[in-house]
Amino acid sequence: MERVPILKIGDILLVSIQVDMSDQTAVQLQEDLAERIVATGCHGVIIDITALDIVDSFVGRMLSTIASISKVLDAETVVVGMRPAVAITLVELGLSLNGIRTALNVERGMELIAAAHADELAFDDEPDAETTALS
Repeated sequence: MERVPILKIGDILLVSIQVDMSDQTAVQLQEDLAERIVATGCHGVIIDITALDIVDSFVGRMLSTIASISKVLDAETVVVGMRPAVAITLVELGLSLNGIRTALNVERGMELIAAAHADELAFDDEPDAETTALS
């Protein structure tokens, strides 16, 4: 069975899908990625699908599932490298990829995650009304 590599770049995990996604490979990727998010404490996951010529409903569901798992583990997911034909196919299949942000390339994906994480940190630093009233 082929495994999809997961690279750590700063506070982000980069997943570059270079193989055809069988059911077994997809399940293994989900498990490996969840373990890496917990082990590293990363707050972002970038899934690069540049090498995929075709995305079917299975791969679309797999991406949505990975994004959901990542979100539960406090990591934002961005899918990058989507080709126009892939985007058209996903729309034609009725797969909107809810909960998944997209970017044209890895650099823009990293910027999206950095901005989302900065917003989270700013929100966490703001005192809430109850805390302020008690002071």
